[in-house]
Amino acid sequence: MSDENNSETPSQTFDIQKIYLKDVSYESPQSPAIFQEKWEPETNLQIGTQHTKIGENVFEVVLSLTTTITVNNETAFLVEVQQAGIFTVSGFEEGAMGQLLGAYAPNILFPYAREAVSDLTTKGGFPPLLLAPINFDALYAQNLQKQAQSDDATSTETQH
Repeated sequence: MSDENNSETPSQTFDIQKIYLKDVSYESPQSPAIFQEKWEPETNLQIGTQHTKIGENVFEVVLSLTTTITVNNETAFLVEVQQAGIFTVSGFEEGAMGQLLGAYAPNILFPYAREAVSDLTTKGGFPPLLLAPINFDALYAQNLQKQAQSDDATSTETQH
């Protein structure tokens, strides 16, 4: 009888197949003059995620980080990293799938992207840039809220 109950319960799977660096770019347009400046950097970080279905229950998730560091309004360096992973995800409802692909997987990828950014800045002659942790769950919730608001605005416009 317990075998029947187990067969009725959907099996949920979340597996990491591969984590890899998909794309990377480093620029230091003001070198070597920037090394003579007093190091009081201003940081601008842009974050993006996307996921693509690449097979049956298999998804590629890409975390994109673009970091621009300026000193005295001059770009010291710019780092762009696309850290990606291939994940097997099955047995979850649509809402849970969105959460897994839009928040949980980026949480897994972020330490790898952070390491790539730190390594690139060090190899470029600058102090390592150690990015603070990011709450991808909160970012995902904000994104859902923005989508809901834009859907409401679209439906409101349609009604008028």
